Amino acid sequence: MPFIEIVGNGLTYNREKTLPTAEWHAVNADWSTSPTPDFDQLTAVLAILGQNADVDNYIKQTRSNIQDIEAAIVELTAKAIRHEFEDKFIYGDSSGGTNQFDGLRKLIDCTQSGTQLVTMGGTGATLTLAKLDELIDTVRGGKPDLLLMSRRSRRKVTALVRASGAYMETVRGEFGDFTQLYNGIPIGVSDWVKDTHVLTGGYETAVTGGACSTIFAVQFGEGAVSGATNGGLQVEPVGAMEGKDASRTRIKWYVTLVDFCKQRRGALVGVTD
Repeated sequence: MPFIEIVGNGLTYNREKTLPTAEWHAVNADWSTSPTPDFDQLTAVLAILGQNADVDNYIKQTRSNIQDIEAAIVELTAKAIRHEFEDKFIYGDSSGGTNQFDGLRKLIDCTQSGTQLVTMGGTGATLTLAKLDELIDTVRGGKPDLLLMSRRSRRKVTALVRASGAYMETVRGEFGDFTQLYNGIPIGVSDWVKDTHVLTGGYETAVTGGACSTIFAVQFGEGAVSGATNGGLQVEPVGAMEGKDASRTRIKWYVTLVDFCKQRRGALVGVTD
């Protein structure tokens, strides 16, 4: 996902609702004024994601000939921050004083009917390729850049494609890893997409306590779904701590998710094994 570098603590942007009309004109005829485009003006406020990485000086000194403990702790803290972002990319909720940004599940609103939501119905059902195709068709302006799902859902897609007599296309990424494609769209596997969602009346009522999962179809970039940050991921040496024999490094990220256009993402809810 691309990130926009912004100045200030948020990004105010226009999200498309209704396009103006276009008309055919006769030669020398007057041109009427088109209706004004309709849009929502929204603001994506940067949230503060971070943690302190404290290194006890005793451990740092006595273990320094074996491993760079400080570097290891900073690396693990940065990894934890990345995992937290990946989780909130799906389940982030800015309400209730959480200090988070809104994730895909809330932006699409998987709790009620909508043009960008496809449901397996009732309390959920086994995934079908027809429903997956329906999800892809909710995304307008081109195919999705990614189908994001759990490992269980990825296994089900693979099994369905094989059962149809076809095969999953696989491409090598820029880092040498292999990515599976469905209908030419990369499949992203996220360890943070839960298989425990609860459906009532065809829509999600909880993310734990059930046996359903959600598959997301997303376009990335300006005009679609994008991240926004001010300064990127920052590592700030704080130094010696007053209350204990340790040194502190602060890792922080001023970050949010920007939803430029509703038609550039969709969700399929109620996917069971």
